[in-house]
Amino acid sequence: MLYTQRELNKIVHDAHRAGLQIAVHAIGDRALGAALKAFRRAFEKSARNDSRHRIEHCSVLNSALIKTMSSLGIIASVQPHFVVSDFWVAKRVGKERARWVYPFKSLIREGIMVAAGSDCPVEPIDPLLGIWAAVTRTDSYDENVTAEEALMMYTLNAAYASFQEDRKGSIEAGKLADFTILSEDPCGISPEKIKDIAVEMVIIDGKIVYKR
Repeated sequence: MLYTQRELNKIVHDAHRAGLQIAVHAIGDRALGAALKAFRRAFEKSARNDSRHRIEHCSVLNSALIKTMSSLGIIASVQPHFVVSDFWVAKRVGKERARWVYPFKSLIREGIMVAAGSDCPVEPIDPLLGIWAAVTRTDSYDENVTAEEALMMYTLNAAYASFQEDRKGSIEAGKLADFTILSEDPCGISPEKIKDIAVEMVIIDGKIVYKR
């Protein structure tokens, strides 16, 4: 913990009142609880619409914390490839709490906006590996998401998390002509094969910037 609860409350409220979007890095249920207390206090002291504050990593939750996140409208900014690389989780936090380390499906079910990224350079930058990890996880906690949900986390949800959903995140008239052409449809193949999909072409602002 870098701050006491009182210090965190002041930092969050000052930024919230100034109209900034806040991203708190929090891993651990104590850290998540402290962040959510600070957000709740900021909302109570200074009402504001559509702040889109978010918690980065958002790891080691419980059902009560998830409900609080949902009620406050806090975005969960997650990095799905940690499911693969953090193989030591159960030994570190115990079996009971390990179930809540990366509860992607529970967050979505509770109506929380879940945006995904890579956490590069700690994790590989390839979003297809993150999508694959989110869909194929084998930790038996029923927190797998569908390929469509994972794609949303990396595209439209990520655009929403940065107030850019009117410009990015989906292929629609009036949005930036930024898109990627893949060798296979992630939603139409077996989940295990998602990590092997090749990028055929990348188009930015209507111009081809990469072609396999």
